[in-house]
Amino acid sequence: MKCFYLNAAYNMNTPTIKTDRLILRKFLENDIEALFLILKDKEVNKFLPWYSLKDIEETKKFYAERYAAKYEQPQAYAYAICLKDDNFPIGYVKVDMEEHHDFGYGLRKEFWHRGIASEAGKAVVEQVKKDGLPYITATHDRNNPRSGNVMQACGMKYCYTYEELWQPKNFLVAFRMYQLNFTKGQDWIYQKYWEEHPNHFIEEL
Repeated sequence: MKCFYLNAAYNMNTPTIKTDRLILRKFLENDIEALFLILKDKEVNKFLPWYSLKDIEETKKFYAERYAAKYEQPQAYAYAICLKDDNFPIGYVKVDMEEHHDFGYGLRKEFWHRGIASEAGKAVVEQVKKDGLPYITATHDRNNPRSGNVMQACGMKYCYTYEELWQPKNFLVAFRMYQLNFTKGQDWIYQKYWEEHPNHFIEEL
């Protein structure tokens, strides 16, 4: 179920954001080749819920389903991460409007270790907070702790870990769930993953 928090005073579908180094904006149809560069790399997409893409045609379909469709909604946050120097997409950051308000990101590996994902993530977190989302959640594979570092840099707190037979890749993953509350009480925890997956536990991190 999608949850919208509309404010007629301004655009709440992926409004452009500028940070010190970045422009965060909608993906455009003429960004398909840039999007393919992000999505074709097996290492970049190793911990993501899709296989690396093979060609431009697959990328066009991905864009239509995961970006263009969202831009038709009354509220969405589905950003291309671009450097200010050239406004060319090098990654993405998003917050879903489903109940979990899942926060996610990806970045071409030649731009790793520069704080870009954290800079983009912090800006989007501030945007969704301003726009009235009550909370966000995020999950990462326990074998990908760097993703958890980005979540922490954005102010998120670890809540619990659960095991899931992950689709479409069909292998068992231990996911760490992080959360940041805006209007919910600070002790409130999104429990759906805990309830859906019987093998769950809290780690000492």
